Amino acid sequence: MGLTEIASHRGGALLWPENSADAFRHALALAAEQLELDVHLSADGVPFVMHDATLDRMTDARGPLNGFTAEALRRLRVKGTGGEPPPSLAEAAAMVREAGRVLRLELKSDAAGRPYPAILPACCAVLDAQAMRERTTVMAFEPLVLAQASAVGGWRRRVLLLEARPWRGMGTLGAIALARTVGAEELGLPIGEWDAAAIAALRAAGCGVSAWGCNDAATITAGYALGLDAIATDDPPLAIRLRGA
Repeated sequence: MGLTEIASHRGGALLWPENSADAFRHALALAAEQLELDVHLSADGVPFVMHDATLDRMTDARGPLNGFTAEALRRLRVKGTGGEPPPSLAEAAAMVREAGRVLRLELKSDAAGRPYPAILPACCAVLDAQAMRERTTVMAFEPLVLAQASAVGGWRRRVLLLEARPWRGMGTLGAIALARTVGAEELGLPIGEWDAAAIAALRAAGCGVSAWGCNDAATITAGYALGLDAIATDDPPLAIRLRGA
């Protein structure tokens, strides 16, 4: 069993404005191996970093992100940053590359829950321009999106994300079958959904295991005790301290 890698979730959302350049600077100064972030497409097809499909919660604007051009997005301000705009994927990837870390990239869907048809080629173009695709772990909740990423290839790892309800509905065998169908090399679940039996079955099938929601001492410690490949945490300094202990 190797070291459980730490992914700073949205750059460390408990500590800094999530998915902001400010958060990324702080997170990349730490000993966490990965930086996790989410991307949507602007109206003119440029990947921008934002968790929500809408701008309301994190910026001084309202409405769907894909209703704004890249130029318009660069004029917005992320709340709590002192005036920084939402970062583009190109800007975030450059920060990760310079820090020598792994990019953990989630491909998001639009405000109606529909995948962006052009998000994969747009992200690949950005990452390839910086020779970052092989240092990027790509993730998606939508099986067809991950299947497309698998077909493109060249990633560090491909992760299928499942919420609790579909995971419980399909069970371990169903999840293994789905992961194989879409080319996933790792399955990501909420930390509370994992147990030793499920992990053993996934590993026996050649599939890695990871979790998000590891945001306090109990859940972070649980991730380590289970021997997960990676945990995504909103408090990376705490995860680093606990792993060292």
